[in-house]
Amino acid sequence: MYRYLVALLMTTYATGQTASDDFCGISNSVFAPGEKVVFKVFYNVIGIYVDAGDATFTVEKTLYQNRPTYHLTGLGTSNPHYDWIFKVRDKYESYIDTATLRPYRFQRDVYEGGYTIKETVQFDPVKNRAVTAKGSYSVPPCVQDVLSAIYYARNIDFNRYKPGDKIPFHMFIDEQVYPVYIRYLGKEVVKNRFGRYRAIKFSPLLISGTLFSGGEKMVVWVSDDGNRIPLRIESPISVGSVKVDMKSCYNLRYPFTSQLAKEK
Repeated sequence: MYRYLVALLMTTYATGQTASDDFCGISNSVFAPGEKVVFKVFYNVIGIYVDAGDATFTVEKTLYQNRPTYHLTGLGTSNPHYDWIFKVRDKYESYIDTATLRPYRFQRDVYEGGYTIKETVQFDPVKNRAVTAKGSYSVPPCVQDVLSAIYYARNIDFNRYKPGDKIPFHMFIDEQVYPVYIRYLGKEVVKNRFGRYRAIKFSPLLISGTLFSGGEKMVVWVSDDGNRIPLRIESPISVGSVKVDMKSCYNLRYPFTSQLAKEK
C-alpha cells in the first residue's frame, strides 16, 4: 500500500520527458523540522469507500556524514481490522541536503501481504552516482528518490506556470532513472473528509502498470499557502479507485491559511 501511496502523493513513472534546469535550482522554503502530516487512505472496490489505512510523514533535522540534512520518514500501516486480509507495515526514509534538497541516502523496509523488500541507495551528488546492493549507476544532477521527490516538488513555485504546463524532473528507483513530470492544472477549492481548502491542483502522467492505468487520470491537490502540503489525491486503479485525504498536520512552517471555514 505505502509504495502506491508515495506514488499518489507525488507522481509515478512516465516517459519521453527531460528534466528542466529550473528544477535543479530549487531550495527549501515550505517545510521545517518537526513537521508531521497524517493521511487517511480509502479504497473503493464495490462502490463503497472503506478505511484502508493510514500514512504519516515527518521531517527531522540531523547530520548525515557530518553534513546538515533533513531526515524524511514515511510510515504506512493498514487498518488493523483488515490485517488478516492484507497486512501492511511500510517504512521509507530519505536523508537530503538542507541547501540543495538532493538525497544522500534512501532506504525502504516494506511488508505488504507477505511481499517484502529491503533496499538502501547511497547517492553521490558530486560524482552523480547511485549505489545499491546490485551495482553503481550514473544519475543526472538533481535526481530524486521517491520520498525526497515529494518534498522537493512541494517547493515548486506554481505561480511561474500556467494551467496545462508540464514540470519535469528525474527519479531513481529500482536501479533505473525515470524521467517524470506533473501537469499544473490551476487553483480551486477542494473538500476532503476533514475540511475545505484553497488548493493548487495538478496531475501526474501515469503509464500502464499493475495498479494504475495509463494517462493523466490521477489528480492531486496541495494547499495554496506557504506549506503546500498534500490535501487530497484521487485516482482510478486496476480494481476500483482510491482516495487519500490529509487528516491532520502539526508544526507547519507557516500558518495553515488555505483551510476554510466549514460550510453551514
